[in-house]
Amino acid sequence: MTRVVIIGGGPGGYEAALVAAQLGGEVTLIDSDGIGGSAVLTDCVPSKTLIATAEVMTEVSESEELGIRFADGDSPATGLSVDLKAVNKRVLELADAQSEDIASRLVRDKVTIVAGRGGLVSPEVVVAETADGERSYPADVILIATGAHPRVLPEAVPDGERILTWTQVYGLNELPEKLIVVGSGVTGAEFAGAYSGLGGEVVLVSSRDRVLPHEDADAAQVLEDVFTRRGMEVLSRSRAQSVVRDGDQVVVTLTDGRTVTGSHCLLAVGSIPNTENLGLAEAGVELNEAGFVAVDRVSRTSARGVYAAGDCTGVLMLASVAAMQGRIAMWHALGDRVSPLDLSVVSSNVFTAPEIATVGMTQQQADTAIPKVATAMLPLEGNARAKMQGVRDGFIKVFCLPVTGIVVGGVVVAPRASELIYPLAIAVAERLTVDQVAESFTVYPSLTGSLAEAARRLHLHGQELRG
Repeated sequence: MTRVVIIGGGPGGYEAALVAAQLGGEVTLIDSDGIGGSAVLTDCVPSKTLIATAEVMTEVSESEELGIRFADGDSPATGLSVDLKAVNKRVLELADAQSEDIASRLVRDKVTIVAGRGGLVSPEVVVAETADGERSYPADVILIATGAHPRVLPEAVPDGERILTWTQVYGLNELPEKLIVVGSGVTGAEFAGAYSGLGGEVVLVSSRDRVLPHEDADAAQVLEDVFTRRGMEVLSRSRAQSVVRDGDQVVVTLTDGRTVTGSHCLLAVGSIPNTENLGLAEAGVELNEAGFVAVDRVSRTSARGVYAAGDCTGVLMLASVAAMQGRIAMWHALGDRVSPLDLSVVSSNVFTAPEIATVGMTQQQADTAIPKVATAMLPLEGNARAKMQGVRDGFIKVFCLPVTGIVVGGVVVAPRASELIYPLAIAVAERLTVDQVAESFTVYPSLTGSLAEAARRLHLHGQELRG
C-alpha cells in the first residue's frame, strides 16, 4: 500500500486525501489550522457568507423602482440596517460547520488526521509537532499544501481591532463607521463592496489607475462606476505608506503625503506562502524568489516523490485550482489517468455587486492575438429579464477564433455571474463553436439569453475577419 502524507488541510490537501484514499493509498493528513484551511475558515466561505448578506441588502435598497415599500413608509434605500454581530456569528458558524463536514468525510474515507505542524526531514519522511510530542511518518508520496497568509506592510501592523487583515474582520460587532480598504485587487474590491453594501462608509485606496487591475478593463470600469454611484470614495493612483491607530481612529498616510482618517482599516495587499521552516530546501524542494514552491503541471516539485498544491505554489490562487492541483498530484503519483493542469480553461469570479466572472482568453490577449480573435459584447440593459429585475449594470462578452468559431474565452458582469459563466466554461473546455452555443435553447426571459445572443452575433465572424 502506498503511504501518502499530506501537509495542510485546505482544498489542495483534503481533496488530494480523498483521491488518494479512493485509489487505495494509506493516507495521513497533518493539519495545524483546521480542516478546510483558510478557504473554509478565514477566506472563501466566511467572506462569501458576509457578501451574501451585503448582496441582499444591496438588492433590497435598490428595489424602489420595483414598487417595494416598507410598512412604516420608509423607502428600501433608507430603511435598512444590519446587525453585524449576528452576521459574523452566522459567518463563523457556517465556516465551522463546513470544516466539520469535510473532516467527517475524510474520516469516513479512512484518512488519518493528525493535528500538528508538519515539515520534511527528507523526501521520504515527514515529521509532525503535535500536542503529544514529535512524530515521524515515513512516506512514499508527500504533498505540500500549506497555503498562504495575508501580507502586511512594515508600517501597517494589524492590531486585530482597528487595523485588520481579512482574517480578522469577523470579530467586529458593529459596522465600521468609516472603513479604509488598502488594496484594490480581488480581496480589496470584494470587502469594499461588501461593507459599502452593508451600509458603511468606505474609502478604497488603489495604487493603480483603476480597481481590479488584473481583471477585464471593461468589467473593472463598470464596477468602479457602480462603487462611485453607491457612495464609495475610490482613491486611484494612491499608495499607502503607513497605517497608525489614534485612539478610536486610524490614519492612513499615502506616499504623496496625503492622509485619510477613518474608524477602521482593512489591509488587502496580497499573500505570502506558508513555506518557511518546513525543511523544504533541505529536502531538495525548490522555492522561487517569493518563497512559493515551484511545481510543474502535474504538481511535481523538484524533489522526487514530493508534490505541492494550492496557494503555497502561487500558480493561480483559487480554491478550485488548489483542489485540482491536489487531485492531479494523487492521480499522477498513484498511477491513475491524469491530464496536466490547464489554466486556460479555469473560470474565476469576483464576488462584488455586480459579480465579474471570466474564463479562458482575456481581452488583452484577444487584442494582440494572431490571427485576430472575434469579440461580441452585449450590455445587459437590453436583456428583458435584466429590465424586469431592475438590472442596468453589466454585460456579456464572448471571444472566438476566426474561421472555426471555437469559443476561447468570455466575461460576464452581472448578478450571479459565478453561475452564468458555466456555459462559457463548458464551451471553452470542450472547444464548442459559437454556432453550437447559439443553437442551444435558452429560457425566455433569462440572462443566459444574452449568452446565446452574443454567440449569434459571431456567426459571420470568419467572413468579417477575412474581409
